[in-house]
Amino acid sequence: MYMNFWYPVVRSEDLGKTPQKVRILAHDFVVFRDEQGKPAVLSDTCIHRGASLAAGKCKEDGTVQCPYHGWRFNAQGQCTRIPSIGSKTKPPSRARVDSYPVQEKYGIVFAFLGDLPESERPPIMEVEEHGTPEWRHTVITFDINYNYERSIENGLDPAHNEYVHPTHGHQGTREDSYTMMELRPFKNTDWGYGFMASFDAPPLKNPIMRRARPGGGKMEAGSGSHGPNQIWTYINFSEKYSMHQYMFEAPIDETHTRVFLLNERNVLFFKKGLGTRLNKWLDKKVNERNVFIAAQDIKVMNEVQPRLTPPSRAKELMMPADKCILQYRDKLDEFEAKGWKLDMAAIQAARARGDTIFAIPCPARRETNAWVLDEAPRVAPRQPEKQVTLQAAG
Repeated sequence: MYMNFWYPVVRSEDLGKTPQKVRILAHDFVVFRDEQGKPAVLSDTCIHRGASLAAGKCKEDGTVQCPYHGWRFNAQGQCTRIPSIGSKTKPPSRARVDSYPVQEKYGIVFAFLGDLPESERPPIMEVEEHGTPEWRHTVITFDINYNYERSIENGLDPAHNEYVHPTHGHQGTREDSYTMMELRPFKNTDWGYGFMASFDAPPLKNPIMRRARPGGGKMEAGSGSHGPNQIWTYINFSEKYSMHQYMFEAPIDETHTRVFLLNERNVLFFKKGLGTRLNKWLDKKVNERNVFIAAQDIKVMNEVQPRLTPPSRAKELMMPADKCILQYRDKLDEFEAKGWKLDMAAIQAARARGDTIFAIPCPARRETNAWVLDEAPRVAPRQPEKQVTLQAAG
C-alpha cells in the first residue's frame, strides 16, 4: 500500500454532523464537517490517552471533541481546548494530530494521505464529463474481501470478460475473437496506462440496458489505471452512446477494500418532461446492474491465490492481453522507488503487539517535529524489477 495519493473517504451525501471513523491503509481516520460544512480528515487517535476521536462529537466551533477527556481538535488537527488545564491556558504545540488535505469532488470526499507539498501531489483522476448537461452520474460503494491491487488488475484485464461476464462475452464459444485482440494505447499519463479494444459482445438481455446497445456485435471498451488505487473503464455501446465508470478504491487493509464507483452515462438519460422521476428510476436500475456485474467479478476474485500480488512477476505466466496489468505493476515499482510504499509487516507487527500506533504523515510534518505519534514506517526504496517478456500467443 502506498501513501502520497488521494483516497476516497466517504460519499458526500453520507457525511452529516456526526464524526465517522474510516480505515484506509490499515490506519484509522476521523472525518467530519467543520462549522462551515467543509469536510475535514484527521488521524483518529487522540494523542492524550489514545481514544477514538470518531467516537466523540462535532462541536459548534467546528472542532471534533474527544469522548474521553473532552480535548477539541480543529480541521487543521490543532488542539484548541484541554478542559483539565482550564479555558485560559493555551494547549502545548505538540497537542496536535495529523490533518490531511481534502477535496470534495464527484460526490466523494477525498483525502490526500501523505506529506507531499501541494505542488508535488499526484492529482485525483480527472472526470471531464462530470456535471455537464449531456451526462448523468451516480455514486455507489461496496466492500470486497480481497486486496485492492488484485481488484485494479481485474479491471485492467480484457480477457476475463469472455468467461466472467455473460453479457460481455460468449462464455468461451468464440475464443478466437480474443486471440488477435488489439490493445490500443489510450490515455497514458505520468500516473498510469490505459487501452481501448474492440470486443465481440452478445446482445443484452436486460430490457433496460438493451436500449443502450440493441444488438450484439463489435463494441469498443477499455480501461486504465491512475495511481495505485484508481481506474477508469469506458464502454462505448455505439458512436453516440457510452457509459464511463471510475473506481476510486480505498484499501482498508491488505485483504479488504472499499470501492467507490462513479458511473457516468449519456444513455438512459431523460432531460425534459418526466425526466427527474424517470432518471431516479433509471439511476436505481443502472446501479443494480453495476452491482450485479461486480458480483460476477467478486465471485471469481474471492478464490484467487495468492491473496496478494506475487513478489516476483515470474510467478505468474503472463500473456499479451495482460500488458496493461504489467504496466500497472511498473508504476507501483516507480512509487516504491520514490519511498511511498508502506512497510505493512512493521505496521502489522506493531498492531499485533498492541503497544504502538502510527500515523500516516501529513504535510505539516515537514514544518515541525512537534508530534506525539510516530510516522508509519515505509519500505526502503529499491530499483524497479526487471520487466518480464510476455509469452507470445500461439
